[in-house]
Amino acid sequence: MTDPISPSLLEAWNTYGQYLAYAIAGVGVLILIGHYLKLLTTSDYKSRYDYINMHEINLLWYGFVLIMIGAALYVNTFHDKTTWLWFFVWVFVSIMVAMIVGVIVQNVLKFYYPFFIEKRLKKLRYTPRVSPEGRKMKLLSEEEEDVYLDEGMQAEEDAFSVDYDVWIDEVSGYTKIEKYNGRLHALQCPECNYQTLKVDKEEVVQEATETEEGELMKYFTCGYCGHKERKSFNIARLRSQEPV
Repeated sequence: MTDPISPSLLEAWNTYGQYLAYAIAGVGVLILIGHYLKLLTTSDYKSRYDYINMHEINLLWYGFVLIMIGAALYVNTFHDKTTWLWFFVWVFVSIMVAMIVGVIVQNVLKFYYPFFIEKRLKKLRYTPRVSPEGRKMKLLSEEEEDVYLDEGMQAEEDAFSVDYDVWIDEVSGYTKIEKYNGRLHALQCPECNYQTLKVDKEEVVQEATETEEGELMKYFTCGYCGHKERKSFNIARLRSQEPV
């Protein structure tokens, strides 16, 4: 291990190691560029909302990891004269530094970045839609939108599993219905204040009838500190079937 590494072997490592570092880091950069190009070229607010919600954090993480691997490899391709012992010491140190930085970035993406994403998602969701005629559309209230939702959609909303937004062009009557997952977003935990409180399970405590509201119990668990809590929600009364 204390023997010097042959100059020819070091030269080959330095040359091809740099090529490999460029390739790995380049893939990471392409992932990030592709992500932001996708955002720039997606004009529909709902499509952009879904893309950010489902993919942004993962893509940022994958891109960063590949860039860090490329950087760690690159800094180990400048050896001139060294021994095997010092070569592996440098490799070990660079790996440890990359892991420490990776843990920091992972925590930022997991616990802090969701606050930033949530603000962007709210802006995308409630930015007025535009009808095919170019007019701004109105977002209907919960009471107003029921006219445009079928019974299945209304049942989904009553169970809090799905939330529908109905936009209408008040001049032409053109409507656009957008579907949002009611259980997808994490809430802010009251204990650690991170946006990591998610629905763990749901339980119907009391079924709704045509005369009485029902009760739905949601059980939440924080992915960071483990805090648990439950909240009760009312389920709207069943709508009576009109005689045919």
